[in-house]
Amino acid sequence: MEPQRGPARVRILDAAHELMLTVGLARATTKEIAKAADCSEAALYKYFASKEEVFIRVLAERLPKLAPLLHALAAEPGRHTLEENLTEIAHQAALFYEQSFPIAASLYAETQLKRRHDDAMREMESGPHKPIEWLDAYLKAEQSIGRVDAAADTFAAASLLLGACAQRAFAYDATQDGVRPPVKEFAARLARTLLGGISVAGESA
Repeated sequence: MEPQRGPARVRILDAAHELMLTVGLARATTKEIAKAADCSEAALYKYFASKEEVFIRVLAERLPKLAPLLHALAAEPGRHTLEENLTEIAHQAALFYEQSFPIAASLYAETQLKRRHDDAMREMESGPHKPIEWLDAYLKAEQSIGRVDAAADTFAAASLLLGACAQRAFAYDATQDGVRPPVKEFAARLARTLLGGISVAGESA
């Protein structure tokens, strides 16, 4: 008998991630995911209530860890410089959207599928608005200790930074060379630009 490749839950998430990237979220059925994971569909439902939950867990566990970074920074404002923190956030966010966009894009092609996923994300208190809320919370924490201008609109700043990172995932496909800006340089430039609008005058720390 061929040895198992690891715990069933891990195999399911690995298989789901691969299928969502190759055939798209709409066509990655629980039956196909279970088959690729070498388990039964019933076994899949032992770990996940629905395909929507599988999708959310793939985003949380198989892509760059944006949420833990934002939560950690919000819990400890004042650690490192603002520029360093914003650069790291932009770096991780750009990678997250680059890897999640091909998975999530097919949601927008089918209205009913997207509605079902939106409902599931609400029930699980998840969704694409959450990183904006988490970054807003971090910026408010920095604002509370005087490192972000008291007049700065932290929600708008969070939306601008994460919106630019999401835009990088697809906006450059139609350019002459079809190449995205290098993520490291992109993150540093984005952080410096945002910092100019929200930091206390003369403050980069």
